[in-house]
Amino acid sequence: MSISEDLAQVAWHISTKSSENMGGSCVEAGPFADGSGRVAVRHSHRPDGEVIVYSRSEWKAFIGGVKDGEFDFPA
Repeated sequence: MSISEDLAQVAWHISTKSSENMGGSCVEAGPFADGSGRVAVRHSHRPDGEVIVYSRSEWKAFIGGVKDGEFDFPA
């Protein structure tokens, strides 16, 4: 199966924190359906654009950092 076929099976999610005040601009992320633990990320306004794919361990490290506040940059 090709990466484009794999991406067709991704269940994309947008954060509930995305609001109309942001113009709906947000990232979408979703797990691959193949059980690999990989997660794809893309821009919601460009669903046919570039996609970044993270391994299970990369995604877990990122989410852990988010939960620990490591990405709470000043606005």
